[in-house]
Amino acid sequence: MSLPRQLRNARAALPAGWVIVAHFYDVESGRKELHERGNSLAHQNLKIPIPRDGSVTDLLKEAQRPNRRFAAVICESIERIARRTYFGTKIEYELEQAGIALCAADEPIVTGPRAKLATPTLTRRIKQAVSEWYVLQMLELSWDGFIEHISQGWNVGKPPYGYLAEKVPHPVPARRAEGRTKHRLIPDPPRASAVTFIFQLRGLDKLGYDAIADRLNLDLAAYPPPEPTRPDVALGCWSGSAVREILRNPKYTGYQVWNRRAMKKGGRYNDPKDWVWSPRPVHEPLVTKELFDAVSTVGRKRQRSRTTHGANAHPATKRSYVLRSYVYCDTCDRRMFGKSRHQISYYACQPDPNEHRDQPWFPDHPKSLWIREQILIASISRFFATRIFVLDRRSHLRAAPKGARSADGAGDRIAKERAALGRTISAIGQRQARLIRTLADGPGGHEASDLHPDQEKQLRDAIQREHAVLGAQREQLAEQLAHLRAPKQAVRAADNAALLDALPHLDVDLALVPEEIQRRLYGAFGLEVRYSRPHEELTLRVTIPDYRLDGLLLAHELEQ
Repeated sequence: MSLPRQLRNARAALPAGWVIVAHFYDVESGRKELHERGNSLAHQNLKIPIPRDGSVTDLLKEAQRPNRRFAAVICESIERIARRTYFGTKIEYELEQAGIALCAADEPIVTGPRAKLATPTLTRRIKQAVSEWYVLQMLELSWDGFIEHISQGWNVGKPPYGYLAEKVPHPVPARRAEGRTKHRLIPDPPRASAVTFIFQLRGLDKLGYDAIADRLNLDLAAYPPPEPTRPDVALGCWSGSAVREILRNPKYTGYQVWNRRAMKKGGRYNDPKDWVWSPRPVHEPLVTKELFDAVSTVGRKRQRSRTTHGANAHPATKRSYVLRSYVYCDTCDRRMFGKSRHQISYYACQPDPNEHRDQPWFPDHPKSLWIREQILIASISRFFATRIFVLDRRSHLRAAPKGARSADGAGDRIAKERAALGRTISAIGQRQARLIRTLADGPGGHEASDLHPDQEKQLRDAIQREHAVLGAQREQLAEQLAHLRAPKQAVRAADNAALLDALPHLDVDLALVPEEIQRRLYGAFGLEVRYSRPHEELTLRVTIPDYRLDGLLLAHELEQ
């Protein structure tokens, strides 16, 4: 609507005998670089009733040609040329060098070889400066408004997977009268529990995105896959990219976060230091801030390392390394990688000086450090035999630091899941009640008599189908709620030490166990091996969350 108005005002200001012979305009922001304007086809989607001969860049190119169609250029006002003074004066200068005057409809049009331009030029520069100041001020005020919006806990954009939008009447009376709303985030079970599980698999098990997706795809009923905005591109299952998007979203910590992406630059991620966080949590978290921070470092530690067993797909690969992805260098906190020499397997750490020279640990790091796989497996086998599969393992647990013995907040998390499930079941019940009232009153309400009998039957059938779907959802959620309220098995007892009682007592040499089973065992127990070269010391750590029942069953298989 703006462009026709600009054209109308420009025509009205033309001196006698002047006519417009071409139209050049852009629909991109006037604050963009000149070479970035007019390159897209966005103007074709706006149905602008003005023929377009090109962009501002095309205008400047034609101005340099001897057969150009125009002798002057006119705009509605000088700030319409560009929202930055530099670009506006640059365009004006290039046209002037080509012998073409740049006129504005809201300024006197002065022509002739001896025209006095000093005062008009000063007025134009003041207008350009004020225009640029106004744009910058509006951007700053808009930025501050978004910060306040985030601080108050309002969500921006589509709710992330695992949350629903709780609509609240708009706090501004005028917008509230128009039916406008704002929304906060509330958990959406069972998707909320799926988010928590994803963070656990990444933060505790150190699984890759695709491995997590494979785990979730084993039970799509318990872990429903995300639904994209466009249903026609839905995969119907989890993918590594969907898992990655969830793990990168800090809103799951309970904070509102804005400016994560530069939407005007293709949606790329901004540096986390530029993110805007609410000063405190404003909605129910699905993960702790500590777990989110830990997950954000997993990618760096997992770099160039797979979690699956066996050799990689490269045709030159001759062997695999059973402890790949479990061994860390204690000096630089990076994963060590497998190497072989004279048919002997080692794990090595060789930082690249060009890449890591600025790291604080680099001066203390040996140029290269190696440790034999045979030594590591023997140490791990002895560790499991004397600490995990031994009779007095509870004594070792009591001696461990308190923070390493249990996961904080498990009871609170379950209570929140129960409350969220109860709210969802109640909401579904209310929707079913409304559908029943609609059936009782007639699908068309007071206008039911105006409906054709076939149309009325179709409406009734649609309402009954929706009621049945809601009933199935309600039953499924009720089963989940009953499961959360049911007494836990011994392995999920409140006393986490009872998890140890579910393990067998056995003495096994892991060096004799096939690689696939070894890696399943290490993954189930979240094994982490740290090698300190200065002290010639190994530190081994395992974690036994209550959801790793597959690892406990594997231990029983080893016992048998």
